[in-house]
Amino acid sequence: MADGQMKQAASIGIILPTYCEEENVSDIINSIEGLGLNAKILVIDDSSPDNTEKVVRQLQQKYGNIFLLKRPYKMGLGTAITDGFKYLLSLKDPPDYIITMDADRSHNPKDIPKLLQKAMEGSDLVVGSRYCAGGKIKGWTTSRLIISKIANKIAQTIIKLPINDYTSGFRCYSREYIKKALPKLHSQTYEIQIETLRQAKLLGLKVGERPVTFENRKRGKSKLTPNEIATFLKYILKTLLNDILKNYLH
Repeated sequence: MADGQMKQAASIGIILPTYCEEENVSDIINSIEGLGLNAKILVIDDSSPDNTEKVVRQLQQKYGNIFLLKRPYKMGLGTAITDGFKYLLSLKDPPDYIITMDADRSHNPKDIPKLLQKAMEGSDLVVGSRYCAGGKIKGWTTSRLIISKIANKIAQTIIKLPINDYTSGFRCYSREYIKKALPKLHSQTYEIQIETLRQAKLLGLKVGERPVTFENRKRGKSKLTPNEIATFLKYILKTLLNDILKNYLH
């Protein structure tokens, strides 16, 4: 299917969780708008103390497809994504597909059509992969790359899906996936990336991936905290233990 036909055929929602992204949010939204997609952009802001909200409201005056969901405090990535799913599904005309991506410009909007195309070919969940053939990472330290690859290896051992990148947050979900999986999603923070894939496996849904280039943020600071890393690892280990016990008892 040609890009023009794809843009006509599918409506999409794009979830951008933000916290102190005044330096990046304008650029990422303008880049998305430049793709000419049939898209609704949902910014979910956790009451950023900087000017993130002000920038988004200014962009709403320029574009008619931007929605802002302001939450009372920093509630975590997992709840931002599930709240975003609920919000977009509640619209009068909910999107056919929902993209999740970072607002810090580490994910390139130009990769969105690749994920969307794969989803339209029949995948219920498509991961923008840094680790499959053609995928790249720019600007990471060696230690961060090692930690990421270890986390992915552990997740692969648990979930066993035909993909290479389990922790990428750049994804495309079908509306049908979200309807089926949303009641089963309970993550608070970054473990949402593993939980969504695990639910796809448990529900027998099709998962695919497409290569993307991840580029480390150039402006602002990372929002990943030690507590969120601990929660992520705890979820992985708990899931692994549960699966081991289940296999042992059966």
